[in-house]
Amino acid sequence: MRVGIIALLHESNTFISQPTRLEHFQQDLLLTGEAIRARMGETHHEVSGFFDGLKSAQIEAVPLFAARAIPFGPVTAEAFGELLTRMFESLDAAPQLDGVLIAPHGATVAENDRDADGYWIGELREQVGPEIPIIGTLDAHTNLSPQMVNLTDALIAYRTNPHLDQRARGVEAATLMARTLRGEIRPTQAAVFPPLAINIERQLTSEPHLVPLYEMADRMLEQPKVLSNSILLGFPYADVEEMGSSAIVVTNDDAALAGRLARQLGDAMWERRRDFVGEMISIDEALDRAANLDGPVCLLDMGDNIGGGSPADSTHLAHAIFRRLGNEGGTREAFVCLYDPMSVGQAAAAGVGAELAMRLGGKTDRLHGDPLEGTFRVAGLYKGKFSESQPRHGGFTHCDQGPTAVVRSDRGLTVMLTSERMPPFSLQQLISCGLDPKRFHLLVAKGVNAPVAAYAPVCPHLIRVNTPGCTTADMIRLDFQHRRRPMFPFEMDTSWE
Repeated sequence: MRVGIIALLHESNTFISQPTRLEHFQQDLLLTGEAIRARMGETHHEVSGFFDGLKSAQIEAVPLFAARAIPFGPVTAEAFGELLTRMFESLDAAPQLDGVLIAPHGATVAENDRDADGYWIGELREQVGPEIPIIGTLDAHTNLSPQMVNLTDALIAYRTNPHLDQRARGVEAATLMARTLRGEIRPTQAAVFPPLAINIERQLTSEPHLVPLYEMADRMLEQPKVLSNSILLGFPYADVEEMGSSAIVVTNDDAALAGRLARQLGDAMWERRRDFVGEMISIDEALDRAANLDGPVCLLDMGDNIGGGSPADSTHLAHAIFRRLGNEGGTREAFVCLYDPMSVGQAAAAGVGAELAMRLGGKTDRLHGDPLEGTFRVAGLYKGKFSESQPRHGGFTHCDQGPTAVVRSDRGLTVMLTSERMPPFSLQQLISCGLDPKRFHLLVAKGVNAPVAAYAPVCPHLIRVNTPGCTTADMIRLDFQHRRRPMFPFEMDTSWE
C-alpha cells in the first residue's frame, strides 16, 4: 500500500497589511518529492510522525508536497495558486495511492479564499475521489470550518500549546490510516462550533482553566469506539467566519456517538467561557513586578507575537526597559531581539568592538513603536543559523534567522538584531551567538505561549505583557468584519442553544 503526504502550513494574520508571498515560503520551506523526507524525516514535526507511523505499519510513504512560511499576512492569490499548482502536479505524477495524510495548519487565509485550508482540502478530495481516505493533523490554533470536517475522514489536533506533541500526532494519524486501509476501522467524525473565542493569553494548555477540558477529552478516549478527539483553541488574528474555538470527535463507524461526544466537549468549553477571557498586564505593571523577582524573568511581548504574524521589531518594551536601566533599584541586565536588517548591516560595516549611534527596530510602522536610539557597542556578528535538539513549538530542528548582530549598551541592554523574522522558540537562538540566557535579569520573548517551552527551564517567572501591536492580546480592540455574531466575549450576553 502507498500513502501520499501533503503539508501546507501558514498561520495568516489578516490584521497585517503586508501579504505573504511565494518568496516567504521559499525562504522557509517549499519542497516536493523525496526532498521532503530528507528535510523533515528526522524533525519533531508531524510530517516526521507520518513517515515513522507508515514505516511501522509497513506502508510505503510517498512524499508529495510540503510548504511552510513564518506567520504573516494573508497569502496572495498568486502565491496560493502557485502552491496548489505544485501540490497537484506532484499528486498527478505520483503512483496510485491508497490514502493521503495531510498537514494543513487550519488558520490559513488566502486573498482569494478565506477558508484556504478548506478550499485545498476540497480540491484534493475532488482529485482523489470519495473512496480514498484523507486523514490529517491540525494546529491547535485552527479556525475549523465545516468543509475541513466534511471532506476528510479524520482530523487530529495537537493536544499541547506550546506544540510539543506534533510528531506524536503525526504517528497517531498514520496509525489511524493504516488501520483504516486494513479494514479494521471506519473513521467517522463530528464537530461542534460554539460561538466562543478563547483569548490567546488563555491558551497555555498546562494552566488550570484548560487542564479539565483535556482531562475530559482523555477520559473519552477510554471508550472502545472513540478513535480520537481534539480541542481547537482557535486563532483570533484571522478575520474569518470560522474564527473561534471548536471540538472534534472521531469514532469507529458511529456518527451518533461522535456527535454526542463532540457536543459534550463543546458544552464543557462553553460552560467555562468566562475563564477564557484574558488577563491584561500593562508594560509598567509587568516591569514593576519583575523588579521584585529573582531572575531570569521572561517578559512575553504579546503585541509583537512573531508566531502570530507580527513584524518582530516592536520597541515598546525595549523603550520602557531602557528608561529604567541604570536607575537605582531599577531594571538590571536585559535582553531583547529585534528584526532589523538595516541595523545588522550597519553593525557589520562597523565591525566587532565598534561603538556607534544606532536606531534599533521600530521600522515597520508606528503601531509597533519608534526606533530605540542610543550608543551601542558591536559585541558580535554571526551567521544566524542554529539547531534545536529538543521538541519545541513548531517542530523544526534547523533554523536560520539570517546574518545576525549582537549589540550592547553600557546601561545593560543587549539587543540581538536579525535579518529574518525568527520566532523565539529555542534558547539556541541566544546560545549560538555566545549569550548565556541565565545571566540576564529580563529576557523579552516576542510571543504569548509558544516561547514557554524554551524559556521556562531557565526562567522561574514568566509574565505576559499587554503590549500594543497587530497581535494585541486584547482582541476586543481588533476591527473584525467577518466573524460570527453574536460571539463571546465580543457580545458578552451570547447564548448557545
